[in-house]
Amino acid sequence: MERALSGRLTAHHRLLLTTHLAHIDFLDEEIAQLSAAIAERLGPLEDELARLDTIPGVDRQTAEVLLAEVGVEMGRFPTPGHLASWAGMCPGNHESAGKRTSGKTRKGSKWLRRALTEAAHGAARTKQPGRSALAGDYRRLVARRGKKKATIAVGHRSLVIAYHVLRDRQAYREPTPLALDEHRRHRARNRAVDQLRQLGFAVTLTPKEDAA
Repeated sequence: MERALSGRLTAHHRLLLTTHLAHIDFLDEEIAQLSAAIAERLGPLEDELARLDTIPGVDRQTAEVLLAEVGVEMGRFPTPGHLASWAGMCPGNHESAGKRTSGKTRKGSKWLRRALTEAAHGAARTKQPGRSALAGDYRRLVARRGKKKATIAVGHRSLVIAYHVLRDRQAYREPTPLALDEHRRHRARNRAVDQLRQLGFAVTLTPKEDAA
């Protein structure tokens, strides 16, 4: 570092440095003014921002983008899937008899997509076991589908969680291991049923009776 700082500093160099520093100060002032204006406009939505901030990977800035792009009224989206499709965060994976045919996503709001991608990266960095189901989802998906698709999938799940948080007006709570196991069983059952229907079978599910 000492060698890097040693050298010839002319008046021209000092002028350029002064100009760059003045420009940085100007940008910092502009950012501060815009941040104050955003905080003033979002003041009435402080409760919603606080609830969104409980989602792993979602910080204050991400929550602000979510509200700015999506709003707080979830009634215009019949299901979380409609919101994800509108936002362009559906993985778009179609399977037929276990064969994946597509992995493209629709175009949506680039600001929302960027915010959800950053949220997915933040959730993936949670290292403590049991602290974030989203982190566990990312680690499982990245091994099978790669980083990009795993990020999109976790961003999609973060948006689905945000939908429920805003609709139900309740903070996010980590699912229990029992709830996670039941959710995985439910998804595995639905995949199996869909595959059989694709093959032309009519499927009727009958719960197995407990052994006496």
